[in-house]
Amino acid sequence: MSAIVAFDLGATSGRALLGKLRDKTITVEELHRFPNDPVHVGDRLHWDALRLYHEMKQALLKAKHQGVVPESVAIDSWAVDFGLIGKNGELLGNPYHYRDSHTDGMMEQLFTVVPREELFARTGIQFLPFNTVFQLYALKRADSPLLREAERLLMMPDLFRYFLTGDMHAEFTNATTTQLYNPVADDWDRDLIGRLGFAEDWFVKAVKPGTEAGRLRESVRRELGLPAIPVIAAAEHDTASAVAAIPAAERSFAYLISGTWSLMGTEVPEPVLGDQALRFNFTNEGGVGSTFRLLKNIMGLWLLEECRRDWEKSGLRYGYGELMDMAGNAPAFPSLIDPDDPVFLPAGGMTERIRAYCRQTGQLVPDTPGEIVRCIMESLALKYRLVLEMTEKLSGRAFGGLHMTGGGIKNEWLCQLTANSIGKPVWAGPAEGSGIGNLAVQWMAAGAFRDIWEARAAIRDSFPLRTYEPADRDVWDEAYGRFLRVTGLEHEKWRDGAAG
Repeated sequence: MSAIVAFDLGATSGRALLGKLRDKTITVEELHRFPNDPVHVGDRLHWDALRLYHEMKQALLKAKHQGVVPESVAIDSWAVDFGLIGKNGELLGNPYHYRDSHTDGMMEQLFTVVPREELFARTGIQFLPFNTVFQLYALKRADSPLLREAERLLMMPDLFRYFLTGDMHAEFTNATTTQLYNPVADDWDRDLIGRLGFAEDWFVKAVKPGTEAGRLRESVRRELGLPAIPVIAAAEHDTASAVAAIPAAERSFAYLISGTWSLMGTEVPEPVLGDQALRFNFTNEGGVGSTFRLLKNIMGLWLLEECRRDWEKSGLRYGYGELMDMAGNAPAFPSLIDPDDPVFLPAGGMTERIRAYCRQTGQLVPDTPGEIVRCIMESLALKYRLVLEMTEKLSGRAFGGLHMTGGGIKNEWLCQLTANSIGKPVWAGPAEGSGIGNLAVQWMAAGAFRDIWEARAAIRDSFPLRTYEPADRDVWDEAYGRFLRVTGLEHEKWRDGAAG
């Protein structure tokens, strides 16, 4: 039996999973779970990187205490954020959180140096205000001393891997999210980096998923009493790992990774870089097996999580099940929002932001928690339909259903609403998609799986899927038309009568 460990770090929590493989059957046990709470210091919002690293070591100790010495370990995490390493090899400051406000207005300023169309043509990455390129440009515009002292830039999983091994490598799937990597040249875009005033030396060579990128360094071995365990550069962007775990049998499939963020798209052999992809603000991020993830970010369950925080501050503590029950008893479709409106990006005051949006768009203003949650859930499901239609248009494919994975599939009502909205079946599972994909890539590196398709077959046989069939098509068609009008997305004439 092969036993390995996957560190799966999300925007709100981290977990270490112990994966075991016997006769192509995968079992997964949660070794350790820990919070990932950002920290406000003055006006800045940071990740508590050293605390996360400490928790990762605690997980390795828990495995050891169970009598397990992992054959390998690997890390996946969110994208875009990074740590800077100085000449002494130490971390310079606490990494900024992607929701920090220091990137406000940076997109527009950077476009005066590199036009929007050129930046997309070079990188194929969608425009989000917190992308790595805009974070770095914000530091440069602020004349940050961090940049003057920096010798290397490491994305978050690269940083934790460096802490464990002492070796510095970038990893392909996460490097592509920076908007500084050229997917056609398969390398950092040196010309772009120079034009923006960044140092080429910051960017270390990117290795492909499944590469051994070091072994536990001596200081870690002494501290934990462990041998020189290989540390694999898996698909280190958590979405890349989640897509690797999609239990699809067909080569052409659509997926929705549901969690704090929702990410919807398909797997393609080459990046899609045309004008329509730019207009839809889609992204082309690296995947496993020399593929690309043609996808679009959607705000996701962040909206619900922030509302829960608002209610908790008022002394109202609601469980997810309780909120879904209240939402299910609220009227259907009284008010709708565009989940991706920039007003919903910052933390804090989400319930009032939703009310203000509905007020400004001339709709009924949701008042009770049930009404607000219903507004969020129905709006997400309708946005999924729009993005699925866009994905079909860009890829030239028609999908028979939607694979849905991630923690959001535990919300059975959202899965059913999604099936109703898209008018196609939703196949939900597995919930721990990112961690399972991380494990699968490690086993591919060890030769236990020939390729990603053999790994997906094992995942399909090891974890149950639940199918949600669509219902109430006429009701949802009417709601979709109203959603497009209310949100201002009706002007998207990209459909040209071919979809929807």
